[in-house]
Amino acid sequence: MNSLPMVTLSLILLLFLSAPVAYLMLLALASARPPKSNRTERREPKSRFIIAIPAHDEENVIGATVRRLRSLDYPENLYSIHVVADYCSDRTAEVARQAEAVVHERNEGPRTGKGAALSWLFRKVLAEFPADGVVVFDADTRVDSQFLREMDARLSQGDRAIQGQHIISNPHMGWFPALTWAMFLVDNRFQNLGRSNLGWSAKNMGDSICFRADVLRELGWGEGLTEDYQFRQKLLLHGIRIVYEPAAKGYGEAPLTWLQARAQRARWLRGTRDASRQLAKSLIVEAIKRGDWALFDGALQANLPSYSTLTIVSLAILVIHLVVQFFVPVFPWSLLAGWAAIVALLFFYPLVGLLFENAPLKAYFAILTGPIFIVWRTWLAMNARFGKSPVTWIRTAHGGQN
Repeated sequence: MNSLPMVTLSLILLLFLSAPVAYLMLLALASARPPKSNRTERREPKSRFIIAIPAHDEENVIGATVRRLRSLDYPENLYSIHVVADYCSDRTAEVARQAEAVVHERNEGPRTGKGAALSWLFRKVLAEFPADGVVVFDADTRVDSQFLREMDARLSQGDRAIQGQHIISNPHMGWFPALTWAMFLVDNRFQNLGRSNLGWSAKNMGDSICFRADVLRELGWGEGLTEDYQFRQKLLLHGIRIVYEPAAKGYGEAPLTWLQARAQRARWLRGTRDASRQLAKSLIVEAIKRGDWALFDGALQANLPSYSTLTIVSLAILVIHLVVQFFVPVFPWSLLAGWAAIVALLFFYPLVGLLFENAPLKAYFAILTGPIFIVWRTWLAMNARFGKSPVTWIRTAHGGQN
């Protein structure tokens, strides 16, 4: 039997998949350096902030969120809280006003979700209210009392876009929130701190993020199903990198069930696909023109397969190799070792992230159930990439935790 074609194909596949795996490992290694303290001493706050909260039918959580924000450790005269009650059919606007937020009721324009609501709000408030920075929170976000102080320090250093640490607040409310919590620990460490340490751009998580006001005046906000992802790419094309500040903490709820999470994930995956198709070419061209590694990183993120896809494909190929090898020994052991190494690296990747984060033992137990999520997410990703049925914005239900 001529085994050369099979060995050659296997080697090509191994080399092809090694590139995105190496990219993930680079981010992981870069995150090994712990974050530096942003403030060596307590300074007098100077920045004026607008806090923007998009809210669609959030009467159950918006009051508690606004009240917590009003008790931040920051001078009251230096920040204002603005809620956009976006096509609400409940008492969101009334509850937010009772909590002493400035409420803007939106019942015009496209009903396409958070991006359209924020764009509408920014056009209003940036023209009427003086501000050095704008912070975006979700309607259910619980904010650390030092959040604005951390962002004030960052703005004083000249940073123009700062992503805080988004932490899942309800891991005790079920298996899916626990897994999401553990994954966010890894994601914050590798995808945000790793990139920031390399001088690249952290993710725009869409929550607990701050922008210098002139950035939003100039560029507006993102569009589409995943406006946060699209806006990050847009920022990169304008030479603006998002820095990561883990000391600025915001706590938000994860969906409680697969059913709640499915619509959210489908929207994220389809929106990411659409934004990547729209901007990937521009990112590559501009990265080559400018020799900008942050732009190269944005282009890679837009084009490389996700961790979930890499894991399931690599594992499937390894299993096929082992089955073939059992019946017809055609592959050299060095090639099989290469595939085993790829799978091992992907297996230990999230565990190392938890180790770097000094995560509790329950996070490891949660992450070890990840293969179920990987299969589920890969199926959703295939539908998002190749499916033709429309995906629209649907509000993600919250657990109602205050």
